[in-house]
Amino acid sequence: MNDAIREELLINTKKWIYQAGDNIREQMEQAFKIDTKSNANDLVTDVDRATEQFFVENIKANYPDHKLIGEEGYGDKVESLDGIVWIIDPIDGTMNFVHQKRNFAISIGIYHDGIGEIGLIYNVMDDVLYTAVKGQGAYRNDTRLKPLNDEVRLETSIIAMNSIIACENKRINEKKIQQLIIDSRGTRSYGSAALEFAFLAEGIIDAYLTMQLAPWDFAAGFILVNEVGGITVQANGNPIDLLHNNTILTCNKQIYERLMNDYIELK
Repeated sequence: MNDAIREELLINTKKWIYQAGDNIREQMEQAFKIDTKSNANDLVTDVDRATEQFFVENIKANYPDHKLIGEEGYGDKVESLDGIVWIIDPIDGTMNFVHQKRNFAISIGIYHDGIGEIGLIYNVMDDVLYTAVKGQGAYRNDTRLKPLNDEVRLETSIIAMNSIIACENKRINEKKIQQLIIDSRGTRSYGSAALEFAFLAEGIIDAYLTMQLAPWDFAAGFILVNEVGGITVQANGNPIDLLHNNTILTCNKQIYERLMNDYIELK
C-alpha cells in the first residue's frame, strides 16, 4: 500500500470514527434495545448494530472493492486476507457501554494482503483517539507515543487479564497465573480488549493476556502495539490468526520471555 492510499484511508476513517462517536453519545441518551448472543453476558445493542451499519455503508460507498469483517455480521464473508480488508468492532466493551456508559471503544484495523496498515481505537466517552500507521508510529490524539520502556521488569509490571482466567479457565494452568498475580506489581481488567491494547501501547500497562478474542477485538490493537515496539502472539507463542478466534498475549518485549517461560502454560 502506498503512502497516498494510506493517507486517504486514514483521513476518511478518522472522520467516520468521530461521526460514529457523536452518534453513539446521542443514542446513549435514548432507550435502546439490548439482546444477548452466545450467552447471557454476551450483549449486543441496537447501537452496536447501527454503528457497524454506518461504517459498512461509508466504506462500501467509497471503496467498493474492499472487504469488511464486522462483529455484528454486516460485513462480507471473508476467507482470505488478500486485498484490503477492514476489521471492525463497532463497540468493543458492550457490557461496559450498557452498565457504565464508559470504558468502551470503536476499533478499526485496515489490512493489505494480511499486513496491518492502519489501526484506530477510539475511547468514545473520553474522546481519545489512538491511531497507528505502519512504519509511522502510534499516537494518542496528536501526541506521538514513545517506544515501550526497555527497562520494565516483571516485578514492576501491571498485567491486564480477563478476571475469569485466574479462577475458572480450563485452558491454562491457573496456579501459574495466580503466581503471576503475586509476582507482578498488580493486575487490571478493563472489560474492553481494544482499550487494553491501547493502554499497553501508551505504556500504562505492560501486558494483556486473555484466552479468547475474535479478530475484531485485536485487529487495530495489534497494529498499535507493533508501532511502539511491543509483541502480540497467541498464548502458545504462535502468530495470531486474523480470520479466527485466538488466545492472546500482547506485551512489552522485555517481559515476554519471562511470561512465556514461567507463567503461561496451556493445557
